[in-house]
Amino acid sequence: MIDLQLTDKTHDEERQGEALIVDAPLVRNGRKLYIESYGCQMNFADSEIVASILLDQGFETTGDYKEADVVFINTCSIRENAEQRVRNRLSQFGAEKRRNPKLIVGVLGCMAERLKSKFLEEEKLVDVVVGPDAYRELPQLLSEVESGHKAINVLLSREETYADISPVRLNGNGITAFISIMRGCDNMCSFCVVPFTRGRERSRDPHSIMAEAQDLFDRGYKEVTLLGQNVDSYKWKGNDADDSTEIEVNFAQLLEKVALISPDLRIRFSTSHPKDITDEVLYTIAKYDNICNYIHLPIQSGSSRVLELMNRTYTREWYINRIDAIRNIIPDCAISSDIIAGFCTETEEEHQETLSIMDYVKYDFAFTFSYSERPGTLAARKFEDDIPEDVKKRRLSEILIKQQETSLYRLQQFVGKTVRILVEGTSKKSDKDFCGRNDQNAMVVFPATEGVSAGQYVYVHIDRCTSATLLGTVVVEEPEIV
Repeated sequence: MIDLQLTDKTHDEERQGEALIVDAPLVRNGRKLYIESYGCQMNFADSEIVASILLDQGFETTGDYKEADVVFINTCSIRENAEQRVRNRLSQFGAEKRRNPKLIVGVLGCMAERLKSKFLEEEKLVDVVVGPDAYRELPQLLSEVESGHKAINVLLSREETYADISPVRLNGNGITAFISIMRGCDNMCSFCVVPFTRGRERSRDPHSIMAEAQDLFDRGYKEVTLLGQNVDSYKWKGNDADDSTEIEVNFAQLLEKVALISPDLRIRFSTSHPKDITDEVLYTIAKYDNICNYIHLPIQSGSSRVLELMNRTYTREWYINRIDAIRNIIPDCAISSDIIAGFCTETEEEHQETLSIMDYVKYDFAFTFSYSERPGTLAARKFEDDIPEDVKKRRLSEILIKQQETSLYRLQQFVGKTVRILVEGTSKKSDKDFCGRNDQNAMVVFPATEGVSAGQYVYVHIDRCTSATLLGTVVVEEPEIV
């Protein structure tokens, strides 16, 4: 899973690229595939689809690009430095391609979709460019490259959801997994490239979602995260699997269906949109213990005027109403957010409005960054990026300091209490410690204990905390009240 932590990047920006490897009993053709992914959770889920398609063609995966026959980098376009990081990585792959001219280098995802054929012109060492809706065509595109041609397919689709493809779980722990429930986005936020790189919104068949979740649980997975650019706008109409009557399924109903698979399957989801999250969703979360009490609800700005410029389609007051509803219906729900500092024309007073809404909500986590103009977006066409960089940096610093304070405050509320966590494995800092997350998505670290292993639910008494982590001790007997 992607760790949620205090950072100067949004959860939809970039993550350090990771090679994705799998060991599956398939017929091999001796060719090796290396995939490196950057950006949001959707990109990592898409890489699992790509791996599934190519493993069906006989490829096997490797964690070392120097021994690969095909190297793909799954890209993010949400900020300029995200794209620059991809270009820097491609130059490293290029050095390997000069050593091994038969190596095929491809670019997948949002950056491929945004730049299209320009990528082949700008990055001479790139052989294939494939957008998010064209992964089924990868075998044919690779054949084109092998015949001596460059290959590109960046056509967007109004129907593609890859619902019939079983993703290969890559570099996973066998405990947590992503399930894409929809693709694309219809929200035309003025700062965002996603509608242009991922196309129009379409929801996946709920029967295939439930089947994937059931399969994961049957294979020992204990947690799934339902993914979409805006999960609250999930809506599917079709025939019921049992009696062929026409039905409609919204996000609250989908949540319930997945939760009913088993009380031992923990459910998370991302991302929610303030204009669409309903009380029905909140009551569904409150009803089922295995739906985690955690909601990522981006605010972006605390100013109604700036929100209008961003085309977020809600006001400060509407957002506060949704926060109040969450607090009333799910009192112990953790809330995280995305925040942009220094959007076009933002005044000092409007920056203070953002700080004040942070005081009101007291977010558990926040993903923040200074505004970065993206070519082709509505903001780039209509507004001047007129906030000086030093002002953006200062405002971002103030937001970060505020969030560090509220993150610590939220974690301090757990000290002295006992929480139920899902053990994900050993801690990154010490193999003598285990780690896992509680219902509110806070990371918990505790000494490795005999009889406890990854994939188990355990109770941990929280002894102390840092601004990012809870530290505690396993409770041998299940407490009566958690």
